[in-house]
Amino acid sequence: MNKLKLIVMREYLTRIKNKTFLLATLLAPLGMLLYFGVIALVFSYKSDDIKKILVVDKSAAFDHVLVDNNLVDFEYSSKSVNELRAEFDSLKMDGILFLPVPNIKSKDYTVFYYSEEPLDMAGSVVLQSALKKGLRKHKIKALELDPSILDQLSSSISIDPEPIREGQKDSSIMAVGIATGIGTIIGFIMFFVVMIYGMMVMRSVMEEKVNRIVEVIMSSVRPIELMLGKIIGVGLVGLTQLGIWLLTIPLIFFLVRYFFGPSTGSSSLIDNMSGAQASDPEEITNTVFEAMQVMSDINWWYVLPMILLFFVGGYLLYSSLYAAVGSAIGEDMGEAQALTLPISIPLILAFYIMFVAVQSPNSTLAVVSSIFPFFSPIVMPARLMFHPPAWQIALSVLLLLMTIYFMVWLSAKIYRVGILMYGKKASFKEIAKWVVTKD
Repeated sequence: MNKLKLIVMREYLTRIKNKTFLLATLLAPLGMLLYFGVIALVFSYKSDDIKKILVVDKSAAFDHVLVDNNLVDFEYSSKSVNELRAEFDSLKMDGILFLPVPNIKSKDYTVFYYSEEPLDMAGSVVLQSALKKGLRKHKIKALELDPSILDQLSSSISIDPEPIREGQKDSSIMAVGIATGIGTIIGFIMFFVVMIYGMMVMRSVMEEKVNRIVEVIMSSVRPIELMLGKIIGVGLVGLTQLGIWLLTIPLIFFLVRYFFGPSTGSSSLIDNMSGAQASDPEEITNTVFEAMQVMSDINWWYVLPMILLFFVGGYLLYSSLYAAVGSAIGEDMGEAQALTLPISIPLILAFYIMFVAVQSPNSTLAVVSSIFPFFSPIVMPARLMFHPPAWQIALSVLLLLMTIYFMVWLSAKIYRVGILMYGKKASFKEIAKWVVTKD
């Protein structure tokens, strides 16, 4: 155990003190701050390319419907389209919009835009939205319909989940949405962290093998101690880095919201394109408080330890396999890609199954995948937000622990032979022989 502890501390301290690790750990949150700040500025950008369009409305159906905005300025003309096209160069306009007399019995309506350059996507969306509203008003007036009665036909539907038995905890549709969002984020984090730090273990093993350092180390320790020392040491580095990020990232999001949050007096490009109106501030406040209440109702003292348990289990499972692959290859990265493919496929499959699990957490695919050891480190943490039965979680943990034990044993058998094997390309057949080779 003393030798294992020394290897773990060596792996951990060497990487923690590395300038690359320090820069990546400290600069990654600042990079996220810069990234989200730039994104916020981009989406709040107001286009300075304002199109000037001359409107010819033969039916006056769209009078006062097309109003100036951040993308388009409108002017109306009583001349014919042919006259305006003939004197277009002197008009100093970007285009001519011809609005034919609409047929109130037809669902289709085509307008004609004459210009040297077509409208961009944002201008087209704004124009189509305005014309659609204007045409609706024109048809209501022409058919002598009561607008108030028609407005009653438009309804918003909301589903309020209620418990079937008295005394059961009530929930809301927002709780489902938040659970889906959090489950997806957890699945993302588990996938990338397990893959990144598993690959880091493989590269560490490869470097020591190529540099022949491992020959010196192996004279004092057993192969399984060296392999476990690397896996645990790199894992502790990952936990340290994640801990620092978990402390700094919420602060970053707060700073982004504080400095780059949208102001009430400006409209963004997205607002212009969607034609969305400003939401009721009181409604926004109520939604925020409801979301905060839902978040506070989550049993984080149960969820977070379970997430940590599956993270450690997934990391141990896959990093042991990556360590075995690292010991079997040398400097040929093409060989590494071929051997890591069978390890990457279950990870990628689990990543995509996770999306199904958060949409249908009790489906057969989600339940089976959350129990299957090679999928459970990613799928089960995503399902935790939907309160799966305790027996499923217990079975998933039990099978994961048994699989970790077997895979660590199997990887150690490969590691003890492969780490000292040079000059021979390791195939799957050759690796299988290493497993059955006696000490």
